[in-house]
Amino acid sequence: MPTAEKVRERRSADTVVGIIRERGKRGLPLGDLSRQLYNPALYLRAYAQLSTTNGAMTPGPTPETVEAMSLANIATRIDDLRQERYRWTPVRRTDVPKTDGKKLRPLGLPSWSDQRLQEVIRSLLEAYDEPQFSDHSHGLRPGRGCHTALTTVKETWTGTTWDIEGDVAQGFERIDHQVLRSSLRAKILDTRFLRLVQTLVQAGDLEDWHYHATLRGTPQGAIVSPILSHRYLDKRDKDVERELLPAYTRGQERQKNRRYFALMTPAYNRRKQGRLAEAFALTKEAPQLPPVAPYDPAYRRLHYTISL
Repeated sequence: MPTAEKVRERRSADTVVGIIRERGKRGLPLGDLSRQLYNPALYLRAYAQLSTTNGAMTPGPTPETVEAMSLANIATRIDDLRQERYRWTPVRRTDVPKTDGKKLRPLGLPSWSDQRLQEVIRSLLEAYDEPQFSDHSHGLRPGRGCHTALTTVKETWTGTTWDIEGDVAQGFERIDHQVLRSSLRAKILDTRFLRLVQTLVQAGDLEDWHYHATLRGTPQGAIVSPILSHRYLDKRDKDVERELLPAYTRGQERQKNRRYFALMTPAYNRRKQGRLAEAFALTKEAPQLPPVAPYDPAYRRLHYTISL
């Protein structure tokens, strides 16, 4: 059972995240975000989130694992951040099979200290960005995923005539650092925090203990990569919402199918007059027809969804 002190620490972390989420809902800029990185409660919250994951005991580029967690270790890392002495360790890169079992994809294994700090950064960015992200985006978001995207397609894309499917090839590896930096600067007014994120994505990787610089992209397997990728791609989603969807969506409702009502209206009148045989003959064809015109040039819908 958690002690009263731990409950207070957790509540403090939740309060910080809640304040940032509220600013995100209101679309207000964030200033002095780096100061939140000095709050030990956020690191305890990150530990609770990471300690049960499969990779918690897997060493990255250093032997350090979740067992290195201690309040003294947190205090040391916070002091390094205050003095801007913190340095990201290049991730240990390895290749793991894709789901098809035929190809390999790169996976980066960061050090435990870097994982913990990334989780803190992720929680702050996610709290701020989530309320502002497009509702059409589903992949790698809390409470969303491929299944919610498919449910949206099933429930709202009724009557679709054709669709275009695309794939963001190497979505993490091809992110332009300058574009990402501009995206972050648009709402985050804290140069110290921005420098920390910039050095993170430029930390490089170690493959067979040979260092490789990262001139673009975010590390595969990095905790912050999904939220940074969503921020990077959000402008595209907003452009689709603002430009394409209104341009290719027309009409309030489809025109009525004249043939359908040419049968149903007199059939209704015959039934009221008691001429049931005639009404039945008229309605025999109607169930095979849609009540609205299936090809109405004045009615058109464009739908859009994305799942990373």
